[in-house]
Amino acid sequence: MLAALQQRASGAPLEDASTDSPAGDTSGEEGGEEESPQPTTNPYSRFAFLNDRHKKEFEEEFQGEQYSRLHSRSSPLFPEKCPASNFSKEACLHRLAEGLLTYKVLLKHVEKEYPNSQILQEVRGLSTMLFDQVMKKMKNKKRVTPPTGAEEEQMLKDIASPHDPFDRKIMAHTILHYLANFAFDGKRAIDRREKLRSIGIWHSA
Repeated sequence: MLAALQQRASGAPLEDASTDSPAGDTSGEEGGEEESPQPTTNPYSRFAFLNDRHKKEFEEEFQGEQYSRLHSRSSPLFPEKCPASNFSKEACLHRLAEGLLTYKVLLKHVEKEYPNSQILQEVRGLSTMLFDQVMKKMKNKKRVTPPTGAEEEQMLKDIASPHDPFDRKIMAHTILHYLANFAFDGKRAIDRREKLRSIGIWHSA
C-alpha cells in the first residue's frame, strides 16, 4: 500500500514516456469578499486569482504566520511536477492528470477542516475543468487511474496524522497552496514541450 501511494505521488513516467531530448482562513464565508472575475474556460487564470485570495484569507486567519512558509510544509503525498528534461509531453500530461486525481482526494481533508469554504468549492471546480482539458490532450487516457478506495483511505489518514487542530488547518491551507503551484508548473511544462516541438527541437509528443 505505501509503495503504491509513493509511486502515485512521484508520478513515475510511463514505460514509453521518456525521451533523450533536452530540455497559497480558506473559509471565505463572511463579508468583504473580493468579487471574482467572470467564469472562464482558462482554469489557470482562475487559479491565479484564487491563489491571491487564499493568501489574503490565510494571513487574516493566522496573524503572524507568513503565507510563504506553506511552501516548506510539504508532504510526500503531494505529486511531483514534471522534470525539465527526459520526460515527454504525454508523460507530463499523465503526471498532471494523476496528480489532479490525488489532489481531488486530498481536498477532502480541506473540506473536513473548512466545510463551508468558498475557495475550496471553486478549486474543486477548476481542478475538474483542468483534468478534463488534460485528458483531451492525452493519447493514452486509459493509463490514467484514480486512487483505489484503500489508497484514498490511507492518504486521508496520513495527511491528517497531526493531531493538533492548528497543524491540521495549516495542512489544509498547504494542500490548496501546493495544488495551485502544481497546476501552474504543469502548464509551464506542457507549454514548453509544445513550443519546442513546434520548432522541431522536441521530437517526442
